[in-house]
Amino acid sequence: MERCAAAPTAGEELDTDHVITRPYVLLSVAASIDGYIDDAAPERLVLSNEADLDRVDQVRAESDAILIGATTLRRDNPRLLVNSAERRDEREARGLPPYPLKITITRSGDLDRDLRFWHHGGDKLIYCPDQAVPRLRERLGDLADVAGLGADFDFGVMLDDLGRRGVERLMVEGGGAVHTQFLTAGLADEVHLAIAPFFLGDPAAPRFVNPGDFPHGPGNRMRLAEARTIGDIAFLRYLPKEKVT
Repeated sequence: MERCAAAPTAGEELDTDHVITRPYVLLSVAASIDGYIDDAAPERLVLSNEADLDRVDQVRAESDAILIGATTLRRDNPRLLVNSAERRDEREARGLPPYPLKITITRSGDLDRDLRFWHHGGDKLIYCPDQAVPRLRERLGDLADVAGLGADFDFGVMLDDLGRRGVERLMVEGGGAVHTQFLTAGLADEVHLAIAPFFLGDPAAPRFVNPGDFPHGPGNRMRLAEARTIGDIAFLRYLPKEKVT
């Protein structure tokens, strides 16, 4: 299966001659009891314990691509890898690259080429408005493919393009603005929520989601597919597209 097709040029018309299968979208987040995914300090706050981080590594290994927003990329400077060598070997045994495709999305195109994201793991892909494409291609060179999404972002168009690239399972690791857009647009198939056993209470800190018009309000409850403890973490798995009966 092709997983890293060349990025479309800015303004290129999409191929509509065949049915596009969008990826299965899984949102993954760790949050405090009061819904914060980080604090306001310069260093990244680790909310999960070691066992839960290993669970996340397994989900990454099972994914074709991992997506993170540019704000989180700049703030946390993650490598975003499958850390287990055994899991990487298992991927290669199935004919896959050792690391999933890594994706970020940016409106401004303000991404530093020194970020660790570009220099670790396998292939990288950026989605941005057409106007940011030339600047990103000049700045990053061969560090990443750059794909324009028109004058503004349309997450549905992005998922269509990922489907054409052979991505069947997309893991989304945030941040809050990205999670909000997937959820308000009804594009999330699954939500993994790991709750850390403490409060933050810092209004300057980022949250799991931002204010928005969510289709799953009090009158349209999501289905809880799984609930279990992982050490001191409460792990919840929701299926937003399945109706509660």
